[in-house]
Amino acid sequence: MSARFDVAIIGGGLVGTSAALSLARSGRSVVLLDKGFCGAQASGVNYGGVRRQGRPPEQLPLAQRAHGIWPELARLIGIDGEFIRSGHLKLARDEADMATLEAYAARVAEFGLDLELIGRNSLAERFGWVNSSLCGASFCAGDGHANPRLVASGFAIAARRTGVDVREKTAVTGFLRLAEGFSLETETGATFSVRYLVNAAGAWADTFAALAGEPVPLTRIYPSMIVTEPVAPLMSVNIGMEGGGIYARQAPHGSCIIGGERGAVLENPDFSRPTGEGARTIMNRTAEIFPALKHAQAIRFWSGTEGAMPDRNPVLGLSSTMPGLIHAFGFTGAGFQLAPGVGEVIADLVRMGETNTAIDAFSIDRFFAPTTKTARIPYGSGAGLLPQPEKTGVPS
Repeated sequence: MSARFDVAIIGGGLVGTSAALSLARSGRSVVLLDKGFCGAQASGVNYGGVRRQGRPPEQLPLAQRAHGIWPELARLIGIDGEFIRSGHLKLARDEADMATLEAYAARVAEFGLDLELIGRNSLAERFGWVNSSLCGASFCAGDGHANPRLVASGFAIAARRTGVDVREKTAVTGFLRLAEGFSLETETGATFSVRYLVNAAGAWADTFAALAGEPVPLTRIYPSMIVTEPVAPLMSVNIGMEGGGIYARQAPHGSCIIGGERGAVLENPDFSRPTGEGARTIMNRTAEIFPALKHAQAIRFWSGTEGAMPDRNPVLGLSSTMPGLIHAFGFTGAGFQLAPGVGEVIADLVRMGETNTAIDAFSIDRFFAPTTKTARIPYGSGAGLLPQPEKTGVPS
């Protein structure tokens, strides 16, 4: 006999757990299903930047909604996740980069980021630990950083504490659209009947989208990080670079977390590992941009698996083919800051069928012409074939 819930969420990352928490707090019964462990993929192994600066304008309403949640973590999940509103400093290598930062500041002025453009001399005076050859920067004082391992697990624990049925090591192998919702099957043999279904499966979400007749060009990326030994307080802000190449922050205990390269995918594409060449590149780049770290020892390396979309915008919103299905995936390495806001948007869509936060740019149908037939497709190693969905259900 199937267990019954109002909502099932596929994926125990930060998007899924924040949505589960928001829905449970509004009185919905929720089951959260993850094929591994909550927060073990992108949500728990990312860099930890909590920034709005640098996002395309279409993401800023969502980023602003999330911005209001981050300072409330202690109240919301019981820990602050080492969230620090340090500010985000985006560096310009040359005049061309500086012109790009200036144009961006003008473009997003209406969104309330309060960006401050900093010239070469002011950069050297205020942030003397940055290479003095850099041309300038843009500073967003309201942005910051946090510890993704603490935040990802913190939301999962808070969701469970609020009544969410969290089931790890429970891979969803297929679902059917029924007249009154959905029927889900899992590798463990457990089955579920739900009114609403949320596809927050991260780098694996395209499988479930395809089952709904909504194929998307999701790919995987494998960001790679290094961690230095603890050093004296140095980086007072979260650092980015116009055009990419390096991002860095200093944790409260003194270690610096630095990224900018990609790991190498393993035989099982669910996993990757840092490369020696990538690690050397990041360390050399670090020594160049932050001279005080030239002799700091790198003590740990890691990489993770994230889902990416070709236009770098996520898929977020109602399914265009299957009523009651909500998609939330493909954040392309920039979902950490957004995730708490995304969770609230998902809860809006379940409760009201709409949200006041602008998400039209993230509709899944921007990638395909909706069809009425879905092919049978494999899901994961040894998971079998996903069943053919029924298309005769009435709207939820």
